[in-house]
Amino acid sequence: MNLTISGHHLEVTPALREYVLTKLDPVTRHFDQVVGVTVLLSVEKLKEKERRQKAEVTLHVKGRDIFVENAHEDLYAAIDQLMDKLDRQVCRHKEMMQDHHHRSPKRLDAAQQ
Repeated sequence: MNLTISGHHLEVTPALREYVLTKLDPVTRHFDQVVGVTVLLSVEKLKEKERRQKAEVTLHVKGRDIFVENAHEDLYAAIDQLMDKLDRQVCRHKEMMQDHHHRSPKRLDAAQQ
């Protein structure tokens, strides 16, 4: 799995990198077909004292890319909410990928005869 963590208008510290990795761990445990992950952390200056921290994730899985973004005043809170959203998206994608078509008992009996 390829993992890229980058920052836009901020430096990605080892503490931030470790925090993102620990939050990504349950997501990658739920779905093992992850090809790559791109995380972008950024700071947007809206007014002189007001700042908005933004976190984005693009998860490359087999057959699809899942993109999630979230913004908050605190970067750690933005990452927490982002990973919750990403976990729900991955679970939904995994559910859609599973085959829910079961053979009916009638057809199983006919096949055995």
